[in-house]
Amino acid sequence: MITNNKFMKKYIVITGGAGFVGANLIEFLNKKTQLNIISIDNYSSGFKKNEILSKKVKYIRGNTSNIEKLLFKHKGKIHSLFHFGEFARIYQSFKKIDECFQSNSIGSLAVFKFCLENNIKLIYSATSATLGTKNDDKNLSPYAFTKNKNLELLQNLKKWFSFKFEIIYFYNVYGPRQIKVGDMATVIGIFENQFLNKKPLTVVKPGIQTRKFTHILDTVKVCYEAWTNNKCTHYSISHKKSYSIIDVAKMFGGKIRLLKERPGERFTSSNANMSLKNKVIKRFGKIHLKDYITSVIKG
Repeated sequence: MITNNKFMKKYIVITGGAGFVGANLIEFLNKKTQLNIISIDNYSSGFKKNEILSKKVKYIRGNTSNIEKLLFKHKGKIHSLFHFGEFARIYQSFKKIDECFQSNSIGSLAVFKFCLENNIKLIYSATSATLGTKNDDKNLSPYAFTKNKNLELLQNLKKWFSFKFEIIYFYNVYGPRQIKVGDMATVIGIFENQFLNKKPLTVVKPGIQTRKFTHILDTVKVCYEAWTNNKCTHYSISHKKSYSIIDVAKMFGGKIRLLKERPGERFTSSNANMSLKNKVIKRFGKIHLKDYITSVIKG
């Protein structure tokens, strides 16, 4: 547990702290450090039920575009910031393009600026959605486009102002607190909900598109590693094995219903072979998707 005195009166900020990844990260950090934790979330895909009950954790409702006002009282006391509060769905970014750009472009710029001006270390969640077989998926969707542009911006901020940050590439995270219904539901969350409610599992055509799936515990451990190591570099966290979407559905058993193809759909997930100058520290998850699905089936 980190208890260094120089940290005692400082804060960690997590944007999207009431969301799937953010809430699990807060729970993990709350056990690992004595720093106080502040969550900023607009609750568009976060939930009150995800809030961690602790005297060390404070929740602020608001948009990241207003981060300067939201954290005004804490300026000078913030040690680091995990920026996980972005619009984070591919297909939905076509239907909600304004919301996607408001969050991922305008909101993220405000977060980067706030960190830069206040000497706050940034840990930023990138996505495998910007990567593909030939690193050509960065323009497949508004979501991928905005995330890729943020990476370019961060690289330039590093070059222009010596801005320090860590980048973590997520790969189809699943596990406790995942969203199971609605527009922002995850693939595994959707399948789990459909299975438990004895409904056909819906697979987007062609179904043979492959993904790497990473358990949330493996994911937050790498977030913690990036935060503590302070190497100012890029990390990726995925499982070594890829599965086709239809094979994942078959693991649950039962009927499968195919849905029509959707825009922005990637055929495969690259394993962070980015055309970046930065070295990528690759980490692989230890929790197997098959074991998780088996636990769901057994109840």
